[in-house]
Amino acid sequence: MTTEATAEQAQQALQEEFEMFDNWMDRYQYIIDMGKQLPPFPDAWKTPEHKIQGCQSNVWMHHRRDGETLHFDAVSDAAIVSGLIAVLMRIYNDRPAQEIRDTSPHFLKNLGLDKHLSPTRSNGLHAMLGRIYEVAEQEAASA
Repeated sequence: MTTEATAEQAQQALQEEFEMFDNWMDRYQYIIDMGKQLPPFPDAWKTPEHKIQGCQSNVWMHHRRDGETLHFDAVSDAAIVSGLIAVLMRIYNDRPAQEIRDTSPHFLKNLGLDKHLSPTRSNGLHAMLGRIYEVAEQEAASA
């Protein structure tokens, strides 16, 4: 469940939280700890249609419309990727499709993720983000 009123506020809150850490080892640990808080992901959802292509690790993402908002669940078999999922969920989960579509992922640059993730992790993060935007686009078109 998101705590900030908007996706932009969630990005700002994450940036402020990251600024509390002096180095990237602490930031990585914070991301990993966030991932440990993800809700359980049913094995029944670990299907090819839910698997995110382009990730080095195994990642599955499930979504559903909940009234006006989109709810996402996701899981990975890698700790750091689970943390990246948690970052994405904090920003984009339980938001209207239009808000998701309108929210630029400037957190990548602001948090330094664009510079501090390996190329394969960065590709995976972009693949997950792409799926979120794709779902929002489809849901907005069918609304």
